[in-house]
Amino acid sequence: MSETEVTTAPSPLMLADGRPAALAWSLDPALRHLNHGSFGAVPLVAQERQQRLRAEMERSPVVWFPALPQRLATSRVDIAAFLGTAPDRLALVPNASAGVSVVYASLMHRPRGEIVVTDHGYGAVTMGAQRLARRWGGRVRTARVPLDADEQQAYQAVAAELSEDTALVVVDQITSPTARRMPVDLIGAEAHRRGIPFLVDAAHAPGLIAAPLAGVQADFWVGNLHKWGCAPRGTAALVAQGPLSEHLHPLIDSWGAADPYPDRFDQQGTVDATAYLAAHTALDFMERTWGWGTARRYMDDLASYAEQILTAAFAEVNGSDEPVDVGMPVPGMRLVRLPAALGASRVEADSLRDRVAEELGVEAAFTSFDGVGYLRLSAHVYNTAADYEYFAEACVPILGEWARAARETHAAP
Repeated sequence: MSETEVTTAPSPLMLADGRPAALAWSLDPALRHLNHGSFGAVPLVAQERQQRLRAEMERSPVVWFPALPQRLATSRVDIAAFLGTAPDRLALVPNASAGVSVVYASLMHRPRGEIVVTDHGYGAVTMGAQRLARRWGGRVRTARVPLDADEQQAYQAVAAELSEDTALVVVDQITSPTARRMPVDLIGAEAHRRGIPFLVDAAHAPGLIAAPLAGVQADFWVGNLHKWGCAPRGTAALVAQGPLSEHLHPLIDSWGAADPYPDRFDQQGTVDATAYLAAHTALDFMERTWGWGTARRYMDDLASYAEQILTAAFAEVNGSDEPVDVGMPVPGMRLVRLPAALGASRVEADSLRDRVAEELGVEAAFTSFDGVGYLRLSAHVYNTAADYEYFAEACVPILGEWARAARETHAAP
């Protein structure tokens, strides 16, 4: 790929006082942070808000905890407005996996019931589906969706696995290993037509998609606020509608157990709920500082730029500068193919992530799909073009050396 073919780097976002956006976070300056999609990053204003709330809790816990349900109910109103749903549909849970676990634990027993997932699903969520299927005496059916599948192809692959035995469908709105969308609107409509409960794992959706719930017929939808929304970690929303919502109970039974959904989730004993209360501070910070529309456009433009320069850099190792064909791409996220022998399995990809952080000083996401390793890009407002230019110039050649060493090791008798 020639230099003239590369999209111009977007100008960095700045704070209102002209300082770099990264100064609003407490990220370690000794590392390059190129993996917002895994755990997110919390702006200082939200960290400080949570610290003040914790200090208030510790000063008078006997006052704090009885008053907490009402404060959480107020927080749910703000979060529901951000997501575009009603507060009486939204419960607060620690993360998407916890919300999915709530659904798995609350569904009525279905003897020999089958659960349909896709081969792009988040591993922990799929493992939970397998455990539920074993309890039912049923099985998990996996829809194989090609990475380059378009909307109709992905929908048809899932629909082909549905049958009279299907008791639950679980699909990611944005896939973690492959950074692509799934047509949850079409799949939800089909599941609804057949009377099959539908669960959407929307871990990456809040903040990355402007209206993640629009047009989605899901009985259960779970999204993390601590990823793209930058809320304190341990903050996610479980949105449920229809008669099945009344079957949902928190994983901890407490004094609110007799309350209706979602109020029963607001009382969880001595759980530290300050992350929930500080979530809107992070969401509001993003809106007031840049506006979510501007932030999303910047993240997407930066991810496109990063994809192009990194694909070009890896071409020296891969021998090809063709971008990865993702059928339903996601704003702000991209995949770049790694050299052969790197990250071909989840375990290998995780090991590569740890090695790159320790030896190269870069936090990056490495994933695998169908035996191929990828660098998963997930840009946020504190990232700049210089971050990815550094990775292309300083890290890609070393990754190429690691790949050659791995191939030689595998080829040795």
